[in-house]
Amino acid sequence: MFSPIHLTIIMGKGNINDLMKFMLPYPDSVKAAALWLRAFVWDLYPETNELIYDNYNAVAFGWSPTDKAGDVFCSIAVCSDHVNFGFNRGVDFPDPQKVLIGNGSQYRYLRVRDKDDFPEEYMKQLLQLAYENSVARQKPVKKQITGETIVKSISPVKRRPGIRD
Repeated sequence: MFSPIHLTIIMGKGNINDLMKFMLPYPDSVKAAALWLRAFVWDLYPETNELIYDNYNAVAFGWSPTDKAGDVFCSIAVCSDHVNFGFNRGVDFPDPQKVLIGNGSQYRYLRVRDKDDFPEEYMKQLLQLAYENSVARQKPVKKQITGETIVKSISPVKRRPGIRD
């Protein structure tokens, strides 16, 4: 098994070249949903950082008030036929409409195939709760980075749509 290459490449949020390269094997409809959700979060939280992980099973990117994965408050995982829009500590706040799924000890998410499936106003409320939770849990940082896209990890071996092991 190959270990992922851990790196830190910092670029402005408008530079999506690496992200588009990572998402190349995915269907256009999935890429469109992922990019729409990305813009949705960036518009609401422009001072946060986007952390990108080109992992073995999926491309994932999330937003953090720091450059630390442990501070990520929401994330997008690009899958073969949908996108998961999730909250890294989704168990820490209420979901009165019960739209989030997941049985893990922390992560909760919503499966999105199209932006019409996405309950924007409700997700804005949950995003605010998730962001506040992340900031409250945050440890002091030496150097604050804001409003950047950071490629954190690239897996040399990938399992993607159309690629067989």
